[in-house]
Amino acid sequence: MAYLVDLKTFTDERGNLTVIEKNIPFDIRRIFYIYSVDKSIRGGHRHHKTIQAAICIQGSCRIFNNNGNISEYFTLDTPDKCLIIKEEDWHKMDQFSEDAILMVLASEYFDAADYIYEPYL
Repeated sequence: MAYLVDLKTFTDERGNLTVIEKNIPFDIRRIFYIYSVDKSIRGGHRHHKTIQAAICIQGSCRIFNNNGNISEYFTLDTPDKCLIIKEEDWHKMDQFSEDAILMVLASEYFDAADYIYEPYL
């Protein structure tokens, strides 16, 4: 099941620096980000192999996850919160704020055959 990870953040009078290091449970092969989203729902799939780490680096969004046994909503609203989405997690993203930028780190390169679009019953 998907789970949240707190990213180490260093804060001083100059601002914040958040580090992604040794807390992502896979080697990163692909990075993409989603932004300027209207009221649409994004995602709507799970994977055969790909594990993902989702970070809303600006604004906020909500991610629904269902692993076939447990369904749960996660709100990403700070850039020091990371959601690990396992390959069995059917997920969709919605409620993007106007300024939202959702960055996703993936364990695999894009492969259309890795996607499973049918939700769990």
